[in-house]
Amino acid sequence: MGEEAGQSPPSEAQAKRESTPGRTTSVGVPKESVEGERRVALVPKVIEKLQKRGAEIVVESGAGLEALIPDEAFTDAGATIGDPWSCDVVVKVAPPTQDEISKLGRDSTLIGFLAPLTSPETIEALRSAGVQAFAMESIPRISRAQGMDALSSQANVSGYKAVLVAAQESTRFFPMLTTAAGTVKPATALILGVGVAGLQALATAKRLGARTTGYDVRPDVADQVKSLGAQWLDLGIEAAGEGGYARELSDDERRKQQEQLELAITGFDVVITTAQVPGREAPRLVSAKAVEGMRPGSVIVDLAGEGGGNCELTEPGQTVVKHDVTIASPLNLPATMPEHASELYARNITALLELMLSDGVLEPDFDDEVLAKSCVTRDAPAAPAGDADAKEES
Repeated sequence: MGEEAGQSPPSEAQAKRESTPGRTTSVGVPKESVEGERRVALVPKVIEKLQKRGAEIVVESGAGLEALIPDEAFTDAGATIGDPWSCDVVVKVAPPTQDEISKLGRDSTLIGFLAPLTSPETIEALRSAGVQAFAMESIPRISRAQGMDALSSQANVSGYKAVLVAAQESTRFFPMLTTAAGTVKPATALILGVGVAGLQALATAKRLGARTTGYDVRPDVADQVKSLGAQWLDLGIEAAGEGGYARELSDDERRKQQEQLELAITGFDVVITTAQVPGREAPRLVSAKAVEGMRPGSVIVDLAGEGGGNCELTEPGQTVVKHDVTIASPLNLPATMPEHASELYARNITALLELMLSDGVLEPDFDDEVLAKSCVTRDAPAAPAGDADAKEES
C-alpha cells in the first residue's frame, strides 16, 4: 500500500529502528580535538548504566588518555574501541569542528557543549548536515534536570580551581599561622558573583583558611554566602530577576556599583570574579583604578576571560602583573582537572541519554521541556541556562 494521505514517509533512521527488533543504539565517544581539552565525554563508571538502557558504547582509541583513562578501562567496563563517528549518537565535550561535523551521519544525534549563542554557524552546519543536536548549556535550570546540568557541574570545578590558582600566585599564606617566629594573619578573599562557581570558590578559600567575603546583586543569596562562613558585602544594590537570576543593571546602578566596588576591593588580598552573560561581553566589575588601589602582591583571578573578563586589565588566557597586582585569567579550568571534571560531565550526559533511551532506541520526546529547550537544531537556539554566575551582572 502507498502512504496514507497526510502522512510523510518515515525517515531513514526511523525506518531502520522499526525494521530492527531489539535494536541497540550505538553511542560514540571521540577523542577531543581542541587544543588543551583534556576531558572525555563518558567514563567507564557510567557505561554499565547506559548498557542497561540498550546502548552500545564505542570509544575512539586514546579518547580518555588525557583524563588518565586508558582504552583497557573502557573495554573492561564493556565498551568497544572503534570509530565513534559512525554511531547513532556522538557525545562530546567541546563544540565540533567543521571536519568533525562532516564525519557525522545524517539523522545521527550529537550531544555536547555547542555554544549556540556564540557559534551560530556551528548550529547551522549541524542543521544542514541533518544532525539532531542537543546543547548541554541549554539544559533548563529546573529541579528535574539538575542531574543533567553540565554548566553547574563544570562551574564547581572552575570555582575550586580558581582558588588554587589564587593561592599559587599569592605572595601570602591563606591561613593564619602561629609560629615561634610570630603570627601570620590570614589572607582576605572577595568573591564577586556567587552562583555555582562563586559558592564553590567561597567554600574552597574558607577551607584553605582565608577570611572570605561574597558579593552579588541578588540579596537573596546572602544566606548562602553566610552559611559558608563568609561575610556578605552589601552595596545596597538589588537586581534580582526572574528564575533566581539577576536582571541587567541600569546605568545608574552600574555606576554606583563600580564606585563602591573600587573602594571595597582595595581591602582584599585576593579577588575572584565569576560574572558572565551568555552571548555577550562579561560585565566589568574591577576597574583599572581598583587594581591600582590594591596592595602590592594581591591577586585577581578572572573566570570570565572567555567573555572579555570582569577586570578591565584582564588579558584572557594570560597571567599578567599590573600595578604590582597579579591578574590571572585562565581559560577552560575544568580541563585542568580532567579526571573528576570528566566524571561529573559523564554523569550529566548519561542522565540526558537516559531521558531519551527507551528499550535500546533513542526516542526523544519533544513535549519534554528539557529536550525541547536543549535541542538546538529544531528551532532557533535557546539561550543557555547558565549557572547562576552566567546570568548575573554582579
